[in-house]
Amino acid sequence: MAVAAKAKLKFEEAMARLQEIVAKLESGEEPLESAMKLFEEGAKLSAQCYEALDKAEQKITRLAKLEEEEDG
Repeated sequence: MAVAAKAKLKFEEAMARLQEIVAKLESGEEPLESAMKLFEEGAKLSAQCYEALDKAEQKITRLAKLEEEEDG
């Protein structure tokens, strides 16, 4: 299941695909060219997941500050 260059998967889909890629790479059964393509796809998915988690963390921080201000 190759991911189109511009297609953005939902976080859960991206994590599932990333897990598939890691399993394939860890098996050591992929030819070098295929492994390199999988690694590249995995790097992009990892960055996408990191970005999503970072945005979620920022949102939680903002909400916590708002709640703190309302309570304080």
